[in-house]
Amino acid sequence: MIVLSRDDVEALLDVDALIDGLADAMAELSGGRASVPERTAVLLPGTGSMLVDMPGASAGAVMSKLVSVFPGNAGGPTPVRQAVIVAFDPENGEPAALLDGTYITAIRTAACAALSVRLLAREDAEVLAVLGTGPQAAAHVQAVSRVRPFREVRVAGRDFERTAAFVKGLPSDVPVRAVTGYAEALDGADVVSAATYAVDPVVRREWLTDGAHITSVGYNPQGREIDDATIADADVFVEARKAALEAVPPNRDLADALANGLISADSVTELGEIVTAKPRRAKPLSLYKSVGSIVQDAAATSLVLRAAREQGRGREVSL
Repeated sequence: MIVLSRDDVEALLDVDALIDGLADAMAELSGGRASVPERTAVLLPGTGSMLVDMPGASAGAVMSKLVSVFPGNAGGPTPVRQAVIVAFDPENGEPAALLDGTYITAIRTAACAALSVRLLAREDAEVLAVLGTGPQAAAHVQAVSRVRPFREVRVAGRDFERTAAFVKGLPSDVPVRAVTGYAEALDGADVVSAATYAVDPVVRREWLTDGAHITSVGYNPQGREIDDATIADADVFVEARKAALEAVPPNRDLADALANGLISADSVTELGEIVTAKPRRAKPLSLYKSVGSIVQDAAATSLVLRAAREQGRGREVSL
């Protein structure tokens, strides 16, 4: 069994290859060719935290991911989401690898947002707004900027000084700057990537320009990242229709919109359904709302393990 640390995973995972691999994974998911059982959650009373078990088979990987989600860690040195992945040999079921899942969770989420931008954003998109200053926001700057030639990336968070410090630590080939608030970041932005733990919506329709594409990965059980007016004015895309609309615990952006009649199962499109056929835009905005899928982790894990074997990286252990 091979053990791969976070440093190993970061060194081995090619983000461009991951974005391409996720297109295949999303098509596999929508085509019913992936095995994706419903996830389970253990709620921890009094803390609002949960543990999630996510098994699945896709992209040649058989695996399970264990995730801890502690929203109280936001703003501190410990990530809100932490994870480990166990992969098994698909031929004989032998445990094949134990690897860090925290980085994979962040980068596969951002890479699928980048895939949605590739599929749905205008070809001439020039301005990217990233909302948030955590690991997900950093991953989105890295991944989303690979699929469009942005001339400017704006980053906004709750505190300008922290946002400025966050921006200074970002490696990027495009100009990235901190702005003073969410409204300033969204003003005239062609693509908006929201990765926050907001209670009140940070993406509001009055701040958006027609034609914008929004990606939203933020989750707070007590709040919303996207306002109703934005959802009502957007063509909505998800990884998997049933999983997104029936998620436990629910994502309130989608759950509230469903309850209020702003969306329905018939009005929501899966990314895998448009990988080979670009959709016709019916509304002024497009919105990709992510709740995550194990096929994303499987695609990333498959790439990491292939690279680890080719490069001889990782530590062999016997259980």
